[in-house]
Parts: sequence; C-alpha cells; structure tokens
Amino acid sequence: MLEVLDAEAVRRWCAAGREALLAARTEIDDLNVYPVPDGDTGTNLLLTMESVERHVAGAPADMAATTRAMAHGALMGARGNSGVILSQHLRGLAEVLAVAETASAADLRRGLTRAAELCYSAVATPVEGTLLTVAREAAEAVAGLEAGLPEVVRGARAAAARSLARTPDLLPQLKAAGVVDAGGRGLCVLLEALERVVTGECAAAGLVPQLLVPRDRSGLVAAREAGSDAFAYEVQFLLRDTTDADVEDLKDSLAGLGDSLVVVGGDGLFNVHVHVNDVGAAVEAGLDAGRPFRITVTRFDDQMADERLPVMNERPVGRAVVAVAPGEGLASLFRQAGAEVVLGGPTSNPSTAELLDAVRRAGAAEVVLLPNDVNSLGVASAAASSARDEGWSVAVVPTRSSLQGLAALAVADAERPFADDVASMAEAAGSTRWGEVTTAVREAATSAGICRAGDVLGLLEGDVVLIGDDVEAVGAELLHRMLLGGGELVTVVTGEQAGPALADRLADQVARAHPAAEVVTYAGGQPHYPLLLGVE
Repeated sequence: MLEVLDAEAVRRWCAAGREALLAARTEIDDLNVYPVPDGDTGTNLLLTMESVERHVAGAPADMAATTRAMAHGALMGARGNSGVILSQHLRGLAEVLAVAETASAADLRRGLTRAAELCYSAVATPVEGTLLTVAREAAEAVAGLEAGLPEVVRGARAAAARSLARTPDLLPQLKAAGVVDAGGRGLCVLLEALERVVTGECAAAGLVPQLLVPRDRSGLVAAREAGSDAFAYEVQFLLRDTTDADVEDLKDSLAGLGDSLVVVGGDGLFNVHVHVNDVGAAVEAGLDAGRPFRITVTRFDDQMADERLPVMNERPVGRAVVAVAPGEGLASLFRQAGAEVVLGGPTSNPSTAELLDAVRRAGAAEVVLLPNDVNSLGVASAAASSARDEGWSVAVVPTRSSLQGLAALAVADAERPFADDVASMAEAAGSTRWGEVTTAVREAATSAGICRAGDVLGLLEGDVVLIGDDVEAVGAELLHRMLLGGGELVTVVTGEQAGPALADRLADQVARAHPAAEVVTYAGGQPHYPLLLGVE
C-alpha cells in the first residue's frame, strides 16, 4: 500500500495503464459512437499510452524527468479526439507531480484538478457526457478529501465510474446507441490501473455500467446522424516551429472548417485534431501556423464497412496527380513523375476552369491537385470543389512552391488508400523548406528593408529576407540560411534567365560548406525567378 507516488510508481502506472487498455481495447472500440462511430477510441487510447510508456522507459529515473516524459510521450503519440484529450490529462498531472520527488495525496488531488482544467481548455466546444465530464467529476469528488493516497485514488476511481454511468443521460447520441462514453471508459480503465499500483488491487476493475454495447449496429448509424455527420475526414498532425499567437490563429481557421477541434501542447510543439471535409485546407492552415508533421488522415466511411456504398463499375478508376508548373523544364519533371501538368505560376496563374479541365483529362477516380504557388491555392480549392460536385474524388495538397510539389510527388503511392497518400504527400511538402531568388521591379518596403527596382531579392518561404545585387551571391546566402536547420537533400532549379553554370557553382559552394548534403540541379525554365531552392 503506497502512501506517496514516486517516479517508480508513476512508471509502473504507465505500464499498467497500457496493459489495461490493451485488454479493454475491443470493448472501448465497440462503445465508440460520439462524435462519429468510427470504432477506434480504444485503439487510439492504447497507442497514446504505448507512446507514453516508450518515452518514460527512456527517461532518467527521477520524478521530474519521468513525469515530463509521460506528458511529452502522450503529446507525441496522441491519436484521435480522446487520445489528444487524454494527453492533456496526463500533462496536467505531470505539471503538479513533477515538483517533488514524492507526491502526496494532496499533490494527486491538485494534479487531478489541473488535469481536468487542461482537458476542458483543449476543446474548442466542450461537450458534457464525454471524457471531459468523467475527468472533472473524478477530480471534484476528491478535491476536498482529507485522506491518504489510497483513499484518494479509490475515491477518484469510484467517482469516475459513477460519472461514466451518467454519460448517456447527458449525451443523447449515447442514449440512442445504448452505450456509455468510450473516452470516459478509457479514463476509468487508467484510474483502475492506478488503484492497483497504489493499493495492490481494484475490486471494481472490469466492472462497467449495464449500458455497454448496442445489440446491433443500427444504433451507431442513428448516433452518427445525430452527431458529427457533416464532416467526412479526421485530420491530425503534430505542429512545430510555431508560436502561441499562430496557434490561436490556427484554432480560428480550423474552427471554421470543421468540428471536434482539439489543439494541445506548448513550447513550440502542438498536437492538432479536427474533423473536416477539406483535408487540404486543414493542412494548409497548419502550414500557415508552423511546420506540420506526422500527418494522418482518416476517412470515417473507411471505418464503417456496413455504411459503404457499392462502387459503380462505370466510374473511372485509378489515381492521378495534377500539378501546376511555371516553366517547361519543371513541367517536364512533373510529367516524368506521372503528373498531368497545367502551365502557370507567378504572374501567370491558371484559372479554376483550367485546373478543372485537367482533373477531367486525368480520367481517374481520385485526383490530387498540387497548386505549387501561393496565389494558386484558392483557385485549386475552387477547382477541387467543382470537381467534387461532378462526382470526382479530389484533394488539394497546399504546395506553395514547385519544390514542395516535387517533394510531394516523390512520395505519391497509388497503392495506398487515398487519404493516406494525400497525408504522406502533404507531410513531404510541409517538410521541404523552399526559397526563391527574383528581381524587384519597383521600390517597395520589405521585411528586409527598402528594395529598389533592379535589386536581387532572396525570399524564404514567401518572405523577403535578403536584398542584394547579384543572383549567385543572394542564392548562396539563402541556401546557407536554409541549411542552418539541417537538411539532407538540396534542390537547385534555374530559371530562363540563368544558365546551368550558376547551378553548378552553387552546388560546389554547398558541397564545401555542407558536405553531408546531396545537391541535385535542374533547368526549370521558369520566368521571373532565376533560382528556386529547396531543402529536405
């Protein structure tokens, strides 16, 4: 019987929690009807705790390091709506337990309260009758309990079980399907595991309210019709190199695109979860805020085989990529990689009609659009929307440069499910830093100072960072800055105003200054931009 929690006890709880969720995974998956009956909450919670256990196992054995690893592992491994909320619960506990080498009953009470607060703060529109309610009512039940650690743990576990039993009364979708909340059940399983670690037993372990699994799947369909049926995709990604202000803007953008929005994290690393119809717009919002990575996209219909519509034999099959290219050289590269090409780019953006025609020409059931320019993003989204109205399945990967487009196309794989392929392409694009060298046509104020007509400008991901008088010098300095953050592959694309000798000289400079980086060069033939640069 433990009277305090030390680092070893926390480690044993993380392991016991993972084992308990492994045993309960199928049960919790079968409960999953809110916000959509995708049947994966138990799996997502298990994957989250597996990440927690891995990070904790690799951390130093003191309390501060162990609890930090617990919180970081949960953030990095959080899957799905419930997994992301659980990561906040563990973060709240970690904030309080990390202060001392041993945590008392009072520390655990404060930790549970903080955990519930962070759970609610993570959700754009909190809904009662979910994991949020179970976390809050468990914390409230023991907040004023002046007792030892075993009594506090038992009290929290018992209150969570009572709260779980009430969830169908709070959420009509659960009542209609005849189940309790899946995420709430997962939290109960973890608190049962904590009770076993602290007391050596848990009499209530495995006991659940009578409302458990619906007799048939029709209840799940009804629950979806009353829940989040407006959005077809779950998008989730980790976001780094961002600020709190950018994250707030991201929340506003994603709230306008879908629902079930949860954004958690801090110190430049966040886990983002949302349900949307426009996958590309969600990823684009992430690119606006920072660098999204580990992007996953799940189509809910793929998880509900009993709701799938039959495939019509007369419909097109296969997958195609439509890419915008600003010059014949780049167009040739995209064509060699199998893309349908629409010529256009800066100062010559394609129209919605041109992109829509390209989707039709591709003749595939599924089409990925690569706009490859900031000013073509809106046009690509409009073309995709029109194509969907005609029955095509179209996704926009929000590439802002031809270099991002080439990186996305390099990982395209028609053998993968469409949503997975789009996610992989978006992640490859988001991981590619891109730069441009051009010449100013008039005097203007830039973030690097005042430029005048004829000045050579170095742009890093659309922002002017260098002003000079020589294309090669500006290009070399821009590449140097891009490589300060590391990189294995450098791509140099020369425009119609530059010859191959320029690319060769830049490649030599990179080889001397950054010998670990491989350099590839292409003659792109694009107008207005003598150099396009990419670092992966």
